[in-house]
Amino acid sequence: MAGEIPDLEAQERTGTGKGAARQARRDGLVPGIVFGGDNDPLPINIPFNVLLKRLKQGRFKSTLFNLKVEGHDDVRVICRDVQRDVVKDLPTHVDLMRLRRTSKINLFIPVEFVGEEAAPGLKKGGVLTAIRPEVELVVTAGDIPEKITVDVSKLNIGDIVHISDVTLPEGAKPTIDRDFVIANLSAPSGLKASEDEAEAEETTEAEEA
Repeated sequence: MAGEIPDLEAQERTGTGKGAARQARRDGLVPGIVFGGDNDPLPINIPFNVLLKRLKQGRFKSTLFNLKVEGHDDVRVICRDVQRDVVKDLPTHVDLMRLRRTSKINLFIPVEFVGEEAAPGLKKGGVLTAIRPEVELVVTAGDIPEKITVDVSKLNIGDIVHISDVTLPEGAKPTIDRDFVIANLSAPSGLKASEDEAEAEETTEAEEA
């Protein structure tokens, strides 16, 4: 289970309709609606600055939040839509969906590399490059993995780690069907430059022969 599900605090919106929404925006709030689950839709307001900060952090639509609204039980939600002003591109309305523990959702899960101290390629001066420090997975809301662990202890220079090489948490699967690259272990830049020069010399000699 993920270590920390971020809180998202909101207020219940007493009025409905365009008039109440406009008033909320004048008060520095962004109107929204929480729907789904076994409860009725709940109109809410989220402080504009709070929402804007979350949006700038990225992954807002693929982050699971613990929604806190005074007078209501905390509930896990995920964003389904953010409407924006067509001119200013600022949020004007947000739709949040309640999730059951059995709900399937897409989330970006961080990748942790282990065994670097034992990797033959790294001992030779190779460089490990994380192509995807996060991987988008389909996971169950009640069983979200904290991370994906990738063992690189046997990697040599030139080796590549694909998603098929990684043991994923039970019940999780990638959102992308193809066998994409997670990381690679390349030669150190000095060695690579020497190899390139050697190849160039061999090519020149072959052309002159």
